[in-house]
Amino acid sequence: MRRRIRRLSSQIFLAQLVILVVSLAVGFALFANAARANLDHEYQSRAAAIAQTFAENPSVKDCMATEDPACQPMLQRVASATARRTGASYVVLIDMQRVRHSHPDPELIGKAVSEPIVALDGKVHLGVNVGATGINASARVPLYSAARTLIGEVSVGIRESSVSSELVAQLPSYAVWVAAVLIIGALASFALATLLKRRTFGLEIDEVARLFQEREATLHGIREGVIASDAAGRITVINDEARRLLGLRSDALGRRLDEVLGTGPLSEALAGDSVVSDAIVITDDHCLVINRMPVILAGRPHGSVVTLQNRTNLEALTRELDGERSFTESIRAQQHEFSNRLHAIAGLLELGRPEEAFAYIEEIRGSTADFDQNLRSYIGAPQIVGLLLGKAAEAHERGIDFTISPETRLSEAPGHVQALTTILGNLIDNAFDALAESRPPRRVGVRVVEAPESLVISVSDNGPGLPDGAIPQIFSNGYTTKRGSVVRHIGLGLSLVEKTVGRFDGSITVSEGPGATFTVVLPLTPVPAPQVHS
Repeated sequence: MRRRIRRLSSQIFLAQLVILVVSLAVGFALFANAARANLDHEYQSRAAAIAQTFAENPSVKDCMATEDPACQPMLQRVASATARRTGASYVVLIDMQRVRHSHPDPELIGKAVSEPIVALDGKVHLGVNVGATGINASARVPLYSAARTLIGEVSVGIRESSVSSELVAQLPSYAVWVAAVLIIGALASFALATLLKRRTFGLEIDEVARLFQEREATLHGIREGVIASDAAGRITVINDEARRLLGLRSDALGRRLDEVLGTGPLSEALAGDSVVSDAIVITDDHCLVINRMPVILAGRPHGSVVTLQNRTNLEALTRELDGERSFTESIRAQQHEFSNRLHAIAGLLELGRPEEAFAYIEEIRGSTADFDQNLRSYIGAPQIVGLLLGKAAEAHERGIDFTISPETRLSEAPGHVQALTTILGNLIDNAFDALAESRPPRRVGVRVVEAPESLVISVSDNGPGLPDGAIPQIFSNGYTTKRGSVVRHIGLGLSLVEKTVGRFDGSITVSEGPGATFTVVLPLTPVPAPQVHS
């Protein structure tokens, strides 16, 4: 039984050595073929030079032009001498009737050649000729008389055996270089195999397989969801957390993402071949942060890897923190305004104008009390009163005229208080952000009407409004038309509103044109929460 090579470094070294030997052998053969072609061209050029020199011989020109039979021995003698002196296998003179006047075989002198005169165009013709003397690198040049009249052609050939002998003489030096490259490549392959062995921490194939098993156990034990798909969009890897977050069944492996998820923002975020970084998608049960990285191997797409993070609790804490921050900002704005008012009152008292100071105090008390009294007369729910008081202080700080519609009516314990708080807070923040780059006057109006069957919430502003064609997209995760440092939760506010409204089977409409008015209708009859089956 043959002994199996188990060491990973040895397998890599042998594989690279085989590839190197085969590659160099093929390269050497191609190089030898190219060298042979170069030598053929070189010998053809040498034959052309011999033929052109012979064609310029005055004696040859005169004898061929007169066609005197007495010149025939001289032509054969000069051609044979030229062939011996230059190493050519033949020098053949052919007249315009294709008759030979010289040839290494005397019996062919005076006989016509089978092929036509190719030098009629006055050019030099190179090639490989197979004739009575064997295979030759040949050249055929025109022969002109002293009067520059075409009187025939000169054909010169050099045996291919001479070309092969020179090639064989050159190949050993090339073989030395190939052997040197092979040795260097083998050393480099050995060094690379050793480096890879070190990079894998000395692990062998069995240990790598065991490590893969441990990786699988880790993959299914982490708190983040992981999904890998191939180029066709079929799921190849999915861990337990991803199944839980997406509500997938056990047969999801091997199926397409759009089949198991259906159409919607979640499927669009998970499928595809582009890079996605920290995209937020809100489902019925979770707020997910999605990252997608395409896998490219050898320049070809091989699918993608998606990670899912559950940020539901974090988003709840963030919204709570935003509420606290909004409350803090309102207290800070009130303190700043209160300080300015105290300075004004102190100044009036120092100027000896107590009556004007008293009148100013009454004016301040009246304006603040009026807003607070009007708000409490319209709205009985303390949570909503506190929210709107904080938003009013923030609006004052931003220079926005914040008004409550006289039609507002809300009892102390209306239905869906938590949903109402979420909807109102996000719509008002969205209106504030929409006015961030608008010039004064800037206005935001709120209207909340509680009816026996429904709860109607309306928030409007006098900002630039929504761009053309943006209404179908404004509730998508991450979509926003707002810019600037004052914008918070970019692309999430309206998505949260839409999810909240949908959970209670409500409706939301948006106005077109300058300014924007969002109107939400929530039925007051509770709708049972849908059951999710895994």
